Amino acid sequence: MSSSPFLESVRTELRTRRYSIKTEKVYLYWIKSFIIFNDKKHPKDMSNHDIERFLNHLAVNRLVSGATQNQALCAIIFLYRYIIQRDIKNLRYSFTKREKSMPSVLSHEEAMQVIAQLHGKYWLIGSLLYGCGLRINEALQLRIKDINLHDNSLFIFRGKGKKDRYTLLPQRLNHAITQQIAQVKLLHSKDVSEGYGLTSLPPALLRKYGNAAKDTAWQYLFPSSTRCVHPYDNYICRHHLHETSFRKQLRQAVLATPITKHVKAHTFRHSFATELLQHGTDIRTVQELLGHSDLKTTELYTHVIGSRFSHTLSPIDR
Repeated sequence: MSSSPFLESVRTELRTRRYSIKTEKVYLYWIKSFIIFNDKKHPKDMSNHDIERFLNHLAVNRLVSGATQNQALCAIIFLYRYIIQRDIKNLRYSFTKREKSMPSVLSHEEAMQVIAQLHGKYWLIGSLLYGCGLRINEALQLRIKDINLHDNSLFIFRGKGKKDRYTLLPQRLNHAITQQIAQVKLLHSKDVSEGYGLTSLPPALLRKYGNAAKDTAWQYLFPSSTRCVHPYDNYICRHHLHETSFRKQLRQAVLATPITKHVKAHTFRHSFATELLQHGTDIRTVQELLGHSDLKTTELYTHVIGSRFSHTLSPIDR
C-alpha cells in the first residue's frame, strides 16, 4: 500500500509543492489511514460522510489530540484539492481550536543542572538550545559555514516559516564548538577517502553547487553516524543527527536531576527568552533573536515571568 501508484502520485504532488519531508511523511500516513479505514475505497468515490466517520473515529476511538485531528484534516484537504481536484464543501467538521497553554520554563539553575547531565555533542546541543534560543531542528541543521566564532554569532538558515536570521553565540561554547568541528573534519575526510563526502542538501541544490557540497564548510555540525540515500535526489550523503537521538539523552539527563517539570528540547528556547526578559533585554531584541514574526508571540513570555503584573500588589500584601 505504501508504494501504491496512487500514494506515489500524492508524494510527487507534495514534493512539487515543496512540502518538507516531515510533512510528506505525516500527510501520507493520514491519507493511507483514511483509505484503509474506508475499506480501501478510492477517495474519488468517497463522500463527506466517509471523511466525517474517519475524523470521528480518530477523536472517539483513537483519542487523538485536537492538533492531531487538525493534522489529519489538513492531509485530507490536500488530497482532495490537489489530487482529486475537488474542494470539500459543507463538511460537518471544522478545525479544532488549539488550547492555549503557558510554556514550561526552567530557571537558569535548573537549565544548567540538566545540561550538566548531558555529555559530548549532546552537551553542546543542549547548550546551544539554551544559550542561543534555538529550536531543536535549527540546532541540528547547523552547518560549519553558519558559525562565526569571531563575531560570536550564528546564522540560522530557513528557520520556521523559511526565514533566515542571526542570533548570538555564547563565547564559552567556542572551545566545545572548535572540538566538534575538528571531529566533523575527521569524519568528512574519511567519507571523501572512501569516495563519498557529499552532505545532504535541499532538493535540486546539488546541481547548483556541484562539488561544493563536498566542502567542509557545508558539512553539518552534528552529522549522523551513518550515510544514507538522499530522499529526493538519490545520491549517497551524510545527513544530520536525528532529533530522537537528542530526545533520549535529554530524558535521561532530566531523570538524573530533582527537577519535576516537563522538559523538552523546546523548553530551553522558552527558558532562553524568559532569562533575557528578566534581565532587562528589550522585547524587540528578544523577538529578533527568536525569529518571531509577530511581537504577540514574544509577549507570551512576559506572561510567564509575570512582568505584566510586576507593579501590582495583591490586596493581602498591602
